[in-house]
Amino acid sequence: MAAVDWFGSAAAAPAPAPVPAPRARAVRAPAAAPPRRRRAAGRRLTGGIAWISVFALLLAGVVALNVAVLRVNVGVTKLDKQEQQLQAQNAALASQASSAAASLKIEATARRLGLAPAPATDTSYLDLGSLAAKP
Repeated sequence: MAAVDWFGSAAAAPAPAPVPAPRARAVRAPAAAPPRRRRAAGRRLTGGIAWISVFALLLAGVVALNVAVLRVNVGVTKLDKQEQQLQAQNAALASQASSAAASLKIEATARRLGLAPAPATDTSYLDLGSLAAKP
């Protein structure tokens, strides 16, 4: 491949060909411009406003629905707490009822077998400390 002399003299380069002058065109009277379509632009603007309004209403509906769901959830939470309290209260009452019924059953069964409660005067107590001290 031959070396190119980039910085060579200008005489070595051929002169560019002259460019012919552009032709003069006949001047015509400007044609009447078509009337601007103001109605189309108005329709486009009205259509845009209508779509924005529709989307705004949809967004407001979604927000209102979310607020309603949150209120229902708060009510459900309160009802859940109340349900837990009532279940605990029912369990305590059931325990009291079973305890009362058990003592009454024991007493009724003892009477049927001929047992009687001991009088308070016959009750005595042992002192376990004094028994442990004696060898």
